[in-house]
Amino acid sequence: MYESYYGLRENPFNVTPDPQYVYFGANQREALAQLLYGVQEKKGFIVLTGEVGTGKTTLVHYLLDKLNHGSTQTKTAFLFNPKLTVNDFIEYILKDLGVNVQGGSKGDHLHLLHESLINCYKKGERVVLIIDEAQGLNPSLLEEIRLLSNLETSKSKLLQIILVGQPELDKTLSQRGFRQLRQRVNMRYHLPPLLEKETKDYIEKRIRISGGKESIFTKRAIKEIYLRSKGIPRLINILCDNALLSGYAGEQKTVDKKIIKEAAKDLHLESKWFQPRYWYSIAGLFVIGILMLIALKTNWSYANFINGSIGLMQLMKDYFTPILHLIN
Repeated sequence: MYESYYGLRENPFNVTPDPQYVYFGANQREALAQLLYGVQEKKGFIVLTGEVGTGKTTLVHYLLDKLNHGSTQTKTAFLFNPKLTVNDFIEYILKDLGVNVQGGSKGDHLHLLHESLINCYKKGERVVLIIDEAQGLNPSLLEEIRLLSNLETSKSKLLQIILVGQPELDKTLSQRGFRQLRQRVNMRYHLPPLLEKETKDYIEKRIRISGGKESIFTKRAIKEIYLRSKGIPRLINILCDNALLSGYAGEQKTVDKKIIKEAAKDLHLESKWFQPRYWYSIAGLFVIGILMLIALKTNWSYANFINGSIGLMQLMKDYFTPILHLIN
């Protein structure tokens, strides 16, 4: 809707994982390097984790594109919904690898998969299985994945497995019941949110790729985007998209801090630095420190100290809450 108004060919802030829009900050480059190294060196199990919206799936799509157009022929199976039975899971892998499957038992599917992997190995092809949203894998499927890693020759793994998921995946793998699987993980990487400068570069790159020639967001607007999104790419996209729509509706060619704050308010995105709980914590420590000094000098009883602390903190909360909401 607003693309032509801002001189853009397309929406720069779609949340779909388009590889051409992938942004490489220091952490993204390191994550990609580790994934590529793990695949090229046939390391077996690789685990990539990150909070919701940090760009894991976009990075995986970029990896798939790079593997499919690399010098070494690579076959990939990409599972984006792990809520499957064991038999359906193996059948899905076979079909995604281009193997003709016509019914059969789990044993039939495993035999067919092993034959297919051996044929790929003889032809010098790598085979990579990528499982997104892996924190949703049930225990029986996780165990089956571990067993798939046993498919190997005396010299090499026949199947590379990349598990991609939220931090809950690490918690699952740390459980005692999955210690055998955990021991097979050769490489791990946790993808953090973007830093403030990276957020600026991320926004400008997406605008540039979509055809923009001038800076649409002011410096203060970008700083506000970072504070509201906490550097999470998906939230950056959503917030920028809504802000551009608001700017278009208000006939403003430049998106300023005020527009960002209004869009963030509609999306219920609190500022990182102005969330009341942070200020209450700081105020609480300040109050306790003052009261401890008073108590030492006046020989307060324990009860007086507690009652005084509660009363003063409540007073500060009642006074500061309206101010914090006004600032925010």
